Amino acid sequence: MPIQISFELSDSDLDHFRTMMKVAMEKASQFPPAEVLTKARAVCSQMEQANLPDFVKVRMESLETLISALEDPEWLMPEDEKNEILTSLAYFSEPNDLVPDNIPGLGYIDDAIMIELVIQELSQDLTAYRQFCSYRATEEKRRGAEASVDRDSWLASKRTELRSSMRRSRSTGGSRRLFSRIM
Repeated sequence: MPIQISFELSDSDLDHFRTMMKVAMEKASQFPPAEVLTKARAVCSQMEQANLPDFVKVRMESLETLISALEDPEWLMPEDEKNEILTSLAYFSEPNDLVPDNIPGLGYIDDAIMIELVIQELSQDLTAYRQFCSYRATEEKRRGAEASVDRDSWLASKRTELRSSMRRSRSTGGSRRLFSRIM
């Protein structure tokens, strides 16, 4: 019979994990980006082979999405964003983490916490990349596999959506009410 255990990390606990992340980042700075990516992919592969608790699986999927964003040639990620994500992946290239991964049920708890910290830090990047992937899939379905979809075309589409939304808002009286109050 499974049991559920909940716990809350205090600010000092989180500070400890952030310190561990900084140490891992400093160590990983000596590795070339390709090696950090390879090691992070290897951790994901190991995690896929393990019988992971759901709370780890969900976070691992976000880690895989970050790695995919780095490797996606159509995403055209700026260098500063690439470096931020690579730095965040540094912890996962360190083989000696806080809790040994081979402990059933608990071995990946520190990894899940670290992934959660990374997700919180890079949530906007994750959201943007997921939206881009959805847009790309829609465009490829609509225009065929040879559709040229990259970050710039996605951003242009987002700008067009925003302008259309603003026009609709104005046409439904949003701006008229504002001007009537002013005058």
